[in-house]
Amino acid sequence: MCGRFAITMPSDAMAQLFFAQPSNDLPKVPNYNVCPTNPVHVVQCGESGRRLVSMRWGFLPHWYGSPSDGPLLTNARAETLAQKPAFAEACRQRRCLVPASGFFEWTKADDGSRQPWYFQRRDGGILAFAAIWQNWGGETEAIQTCAIVTTAANEHVAAVHHRMPLVLEPDVWAKWLGEEGHGAASLMQPAAEDILRYHPVDPQVNSNRAEGESLIEPFHAADTPPGRLL
Repeated sequence: MCGRFAITMPSDAMAQLFFAQPSNDLPKVPNYNVCPTNPVHVVQCGESGRRLVSMRWGFLPHWYGSPSDGPLLTNARAETLAQKPAFAEACRQRRCLVPASGFFEWTKADDGSRQPWYFQRRDGGILAFAAIWQNWGGETEAIQTCAIVTTAANEHVAAVHHRMPLVLEPDVWAKWLGEEGHGAASLMQPAAEDILRYHPVDPQVNSNRAEGESLIEPFHAADTPPGRLL
């Protein structure tokens, strides 16, 4: 799964990278602790081309009477994305990308404490998470919402967690966004083993109120899996 992530790239640089027209209400960056229900940057494709917009992280199906009517759908499993009633239509018609500098996962020690780990690209570039979006509410309470698509973890990530975000490379962004016709289903595979690296970070990030660059800096941890830090 993907429960937290960080984004440090300026909005104008994101817009240039994704060849997208930025909206005027984009979330503040940098944000080293993006949490569920926060506004996030999203690249979506429309009639006039790509747009970089703000959406609520937490997909709201149209049948929810209020944002709290059901479970918080921050992630959507690739294996069942096309079949789940909440996600099926969005999977066909409303795919998008969520830019991120890195994401967090956790391991649990024997004493019950949780050690966070920060994942990022080995090349230092931006991550593009596959996602889906949904307009929720009426004219008086219209909210654009999204969920990040996840896959089974590759071997490298599995040392920390059994799931991972669906990370897409630039050469397939257009296919996921629907700009190149059909074939998006073939993209729903774990990232290659050499894409990501990770390191332990300070447990202060366990709080959704924590802020600052220190949240992604390396932190000594006794339970570091051998051979996994690069």
